[in-house]
Amino acid sequence: MPLTPPPLAETCCTPGTTPVAPEAPSLEIVCTLGGADFRNRLSGIRDLAGRGLLDHERKPLRLHLTYDRALQAELQAIVDDESDCCRFLDFALTDDGVVIHLTITAPEAAAVAAEEIFDHFAPGSRRS
Repeated sequence: MPLTPPPLAETCCTPGTTPVAPEAPSLEIVCTLGGADFRNRLSGIRDLAGRGLLDHERKPLRLHLTYDRALQAELQAIVDDESDCCRFLDFALTDDGVVIHLTITAPEAAAVAAEEIFDHFAPGSRRS
């Protein structure tokens, strides 16, 4: 079944927005990218998913992705970039010798933002 990416519409992670759950007002949930950089980053993330995402497991506040090893350098670059702009997320990238695993974990206060971010990494995987 082909994965369908979400539109490049403005989301909770639109530059300058801060969707924070009321129970954790001190946790800053914000994307630090400007408009064009934001759209380019999302496009790159979706492109990688289309070219080499092999599997995914989506749970509340956690997304585990499995990619083709040929994309390791590109994935590392995205993890580095995303770690800078989305500091509220934890990115763990590992190579098991067969495939590359990327696990993205979000704090409870970032549940809304995480759902939208996860949509870009694993298009069509939204939990029902």
